[in-house]
Amino acid sequence: MTLAATASEMNGNSVVMNDETQQKYSIASVLINPVISVINPELMATVSKEYLAYSAVDIIAHSIEVYFTATDHPNFNSRIVESIIKTVMETTEALLENPNDYDARAEFAWVAIQALNGLTPAGTAGGSFPNHMIEHALSAIYNVAHGAGLAVVIPAWMKWHKEQNIKQYRRFAKEIFNENDADKGIELLEAWFAKIGAPTTLEMINIPREAIEALAINAHGLARVWGMSEFYSVETITEILEKT
Repeated sequence: MTLAATASEMNGNSVVMNDETQQKYSIASVLINPVISVINPELMATVSKEYLAYSAVDIIAHSIEVYFTATDHPNFNSRIVESIIKTVMETTEALLENPNDYDARAEFAWVAIQALNGLTPAGTAGGSFPNHMIEHALSAIYNVAHGAGLAVVIPAWMKWHKEQNIKQYRRFAKEIFNENDADKGIELLEAWFAKIGAPTTLEMINIPREAIEALAINAHGLARVWGMSEFYSVETITEILEKT
């Protein structure tokens, strides 16, 4: 059994991995909130460029899940999410150019904290975390780095999901990339993942296409636990993964 904490270290979320059954499930409780968190930009400078990219993808994932899935998402919350995404993109690019940029490290850390400390979903309703649900299957079966798996899943899920909230996807494209087309926004996000060195296809993380069915079955197990199985059947998850 393996236990892993979340990236920001300032919330009550963790992940438990059962290596024997290849199940990766989450734990969430205020009882495991840290009493104190030490966020040191100088220590963060020791992280490789590869894992800097994966962290950036995870921050974006934490931000956009509810942004796109909520049935009620106030304009103010959308602006917070968009600010987080633009800031993490700016600071990631600055750090890839100069890993010792202390100010960029500090701002990257600060924006990571905002992405999963309860701020972005506050005041929203009906949100869910399908990208994390699907990615956990990739990590559970193939031991893929979480952010790397998310970089593969997110664009595929967005392509599948966009018509369910097309207005918000158009807003995303406009606010993040100054484009009016929802498909263009998805295309540019996927291109940015590639630009920073994150994988964008199953093949790039050494997962064969014939594994999609097993991944979908595994992810559906978590969908049941998270109360999402009504919307994410094995067939639906398979359809999403086929878009990677």
